[in-house]
Amino acid sequence: MPTVTSTDGTAIGYERTGAGPVLVLVDGAMCYRAAGPMRPLAALLREHFTVVTYDRRGRGESGDTPPFDPRREVEDLQAVVRAAGGSARLCTMSSGGAVGLAAAAQGSGITALAVYEPPFVGPDPAYSARLAELLAAGRRGDAVALFMGRVGMPAEAIAGFRASPAFATLEAIAPTLAYDDAALAPGKVRPEVTASVVVPTVVVAGGASPAWLRDAARETAAALPGAAFEVLDGQTHDVDPAALAPLLVKLLG
Repeated sequence: MPTVTSTDGTAIGYERTGAGPVLVLVDGAMCYRAAGPMRPLAALLREHFTVVTYDRRGRGESGDTPPFDPRREVEDLQAVVRAAGGSARLCTMSSGGAVGLAAAAQGSGITALAVYEPPFVGPDPAYSARLAELLAAGRRGDAVALFMGRVGMPAEAIAGFRASPAFATLEAIAPTLAYDDAALAPGKVRPEVTASVVVPTVVVAGGASPAWLRDAARETAAALPGAAFEVLDGQTHDVDPAALAPLLVKLLG
């Protein structure tokens, strides 16, 4: 797989498929190309776009270079856009929305932006402190479990998942939970971002998602001058690529 070198020297793995205007897909927490919705989504969009997927730093085939700063992920995305030709539409998922919005605020060759359920739900200092403590102690499994509990997974389901072979995949990228937490730490889109995002933007919520996620998406759209808000009926935060793809073609095509 090809890689692009980010500003701090980190290698970022990416791939492209299809033909047409460039569309870069940005994953949320605990997801990357080999484990998440973006490859299936890319397969559905390849007839309409040149779709670029990449592994955010610390995941999959991308490297990582300490110390971490949220600006590094913006630089990674900027590098991917440059490698794709210098301009691109974006579709972001969940916490990836914070990265995409920050990049769009800097220009970065981004021409349009679709943001699916950015979880700007307010700061949670207790979660942030506990996550940092667990990661510093090397307790990656406990860090993943903490995150799962925070997003609403029942304790019984977490225990069952921890016993499955798939859990090791999440443990391997557990340190990136701190990166997502840092991107979302203010609890809302930063004022300097809302003042600077001038490209066409639509924020999308799943109609079957919890009210707090729908509210967060609606409030994010309201904070961005000129942004639209859409509801994808019947969908949750774990959106079905087959339901999202037609909307993206409509919004970004």
